[in-house]
Formats: sequence, structure tokens, C-alpha cells
Amino acid sequence: MTGKKVLAMNKPTVQDIFLRFYPAYIEKYSPSPGQAKVSRNIMNCKTGAYGANVSICGDCGTVQIHYNSCRNRCCPMCQAVPKEMWMDARREDVLDAPYFHLVFTVPDILNPVIYSNQKQLYDTLYHAASATISELAADPKHLGASAGYICILHTWGSEMNFHPHIHTILLGGGLTQKNEWKDNGTEFFLPIQIISKVFRGKYMEELKNLWETGQLKFHGTAEKYRNHYAFKELLNACYSTEWIPYCKKAFNGAQSVIDYLGKYTHRIAISNHRIICMDEETVTFSVKDYRNKGQWKELTLSGIEFIRRFLMHVPPKRFVRIRHYGLLCSRSKRKKLTLCRNLLGCRKYISELHGKGMPEILKHLYGVNVCMCKACGGKLGKPQLRIPQRC
Repeated sequence: MTGKKVLAMNKPTVQDIFLRFYPAYIEKYSPSPGQAKVSRNIMNCKTGAYGANVSICGDCGTVQIHYNSCRNRCCPMCQAVPKEMWMDARREDVLDAPYFHLVFTVPDILNPVIYSNQKQLYDTLYHAASATISELAADPKHLGASAGYICILHTWGSEMNFHPHIHTILLGGGLTQKNEWKDNGTEFFLPIQIISKVFRGKYMEELKNLWETGQLKFHGTAEKYRNHYAFKELLNACYSTEWIPYCKKAFNGAQSVIDYLGKYTHRIAISNHRIICMDEETVTFSVKDYRNKGQWKELTLSGIEFIRRFLMHVPPKRFVRIRHYGLLCSRSKRKKLTLCRNLLGCRKYISELHGKGMPEILKHLYGVNVCMCKACGGKLGKPQLRIPQRC
């Protein structure tokens, strides 16, 4: 980058970017309480601000310090182990049956309204996607059975632009009212054009209801929709636009379902491995160019703009991003999945991490023995001291 000094570091992380540019960001923008908390967590993660665990080797006396992580779901340094544990738990929910990946999106002209009403209109995405699948799967013309599926909300595109959409992992079969298994083999059982129309109708119906009952707010670029006629024009434009869902059969066996789930469940707007470099003013990271067959390219933003885009994707407080429906609903999945396995004649995949402590989990996943002294190979004692810090 000619004329600019690239900051000396091995490879910058999201934490490095926040430490460098967040002071300038808050001079220009006013983050919400949730965004401010995420920012503090990222900047203080594994620095000692949240305390440390100190272990002493009983053989050589070496002191080993482990700084605590922030455990924030938006922090790129805190997702690996929760993702693996979640995927492992899902092993017991997987059947040897076809699975499909559906993506539900809305027209981007709705994005300003959705961003101003995140909790309500993110929920509406789930409601519309779930109702669409349940209704069409139950129709004898398509499947005539109750299917199982997981919905996961993402709010970003590759460039960290605002792009709310629902990823759905859909079991390609289900139970009829007579508790018989039914599927269409490897063929997807729901016509995409019908999914589009039904999903659009259900989303728009709930959106109009929220508007008519005065539950919507309009801030920023959505302010113009406070005008009754402007909002009516928006609704008409949405109805006249074709909503294009995406579907593909992405799995070949139960393990591939588990691996595929991990790609979507604990993702955040950007991970550290996509960041290429940063200088005194800008950040460069890799993005997928979907207009060019998904080829990777580089994008450079100012550090302040990078943080602004990142914080756009902080979910509302206590918002549940991963939701289970149908056969996978927690209230009934144990009984119904057992019945499905018996009907299909497939085995149950057993969790590998259930009941294990964190040292055992880390050793199983990464081959790291945190109870062994790095200096002499001896056994470390239990953490002798915890150093809490206020932050």
C-alpha cells in the first residue's frame, strides 16, 4: 500500500482492529449498549482483563498462566470450542436420510426497516420460513408428512454488508399422521417457486400486522417510511418483486450433515483468517465475489468503516439464532427421532464429548493436554489462583 505504513504484526485480528480504530469509531458513531459491550469484550478477550488461571507444575515448579476469554458469541476468538460442542451434540439428532440446505432471503429494499426493528423482523423471518416449510411439507401434493429442520439467522454478506437471511437445514422426509416414514428419495420435495410465493405471503402478512398495530420504528435510512404512503409503496414493491429462495442437496451421509452444520451455526460477520493486513487508516480482507462465480478478491475499508459494518451484526440481547422445528423440536425430538430410526433401520450416532470436562474436550479435539507442563512434561496442579479483574 503505497504511501501508507503497514503496521508491524504477524497477521492482524479483529481484536487488533478494534484496539487500533475503536477510539476513532466512537468519536464518529454512537454504538448501542449491546454493540459497546461486544466491543469491550473483543478488545479485552484473553488479555487478563477477565482474570487468569494460574497452575504450578509439581515437578519443576514452572508457572503456567491462562488468560480467560470473554465468551461473547460475536468474538472470533471464542467460537471454536462452542461450535465443536454444539456439532457433537447434534450427532444424536442426525438420521441416515436425505438432507437439504434452504436459504430464505428478503428483497434488500426491506433492509432499512429490518435494521430499525431487528428483534421483531428477525423473528418474522423465522416465523415465515418455519410456517412455509411446515405447511408445504404437510401438503400431500408435496410430501404429506411432518419434517424436521434447523433455522439459523445470518445478517451479513461477504463484505459485511447488511443482508439478513435464514439458513435452513431440512430433513428430506418425515412422519405421516399414521407415524409412517415418507420421503422422495434424493429429490427435493418442495417446488422452489411455490416456496417463494408462500414465504413472501407469510412474511408480508406479519410485517403488515406489525405496521398496522404500531409496533414498527423507523430510524436512519428508514425514517421516510414513517409516512403512510411511502410505507404502502414499499409493501407494493415487495409484492411485485420475486423472492428467490435457494436450495441444494449438500450432504452425503450423516457425518457430512454434522460437518455442514458447523459451517453455519457459530459463524460471525468475519473471522480472523479472512483479514489480510491493516495500516494506519485501513483494513484489507478477503471477500467472495458472487458476481464472478464466487471467486475470492480483496476489499479495503477504512478501519472505522470496518468496525461499523462488524457491529451492524450484533444480535439483539438474548436473541436465539439457532432454532429447531418439527421432528427436531426439543419437546418431542427424543421420541420422534427414535421412531424414525426404527422405521429407517439406521443407527444412532453417539455424542463423543458428552460428560467430558474441558481438559478432556481440548485433548479430544485438538490433542492439547492442558494438564501437562510445557517445560518438563510433568503434571500441572489444579489452578492455584484466579485473578479477577473488573472491566
